[in-house]
Amino acid sequence: MRVGKKHDDPRKVVRKLMKAGKVKKKCCRSKPRCKKCPVLALKKAKLDLAA
Repeated sequence: MRVGKKHDDPRKVVRKLMKAGKVKKKCCRSKPRCKKCPVLALKKAKLDLAA
């Protein structure tokens, strides 16, 4: 998942991805988390900002 500018808030990044249709609005709670999971997107956004 590539994010253009470095944002200071990972939630804003995920919200933008939701609006673009890249991420679901709610987690469907499937055991192997799906690729469009907002929980995974938030985790990834936090890691990207930390790096």
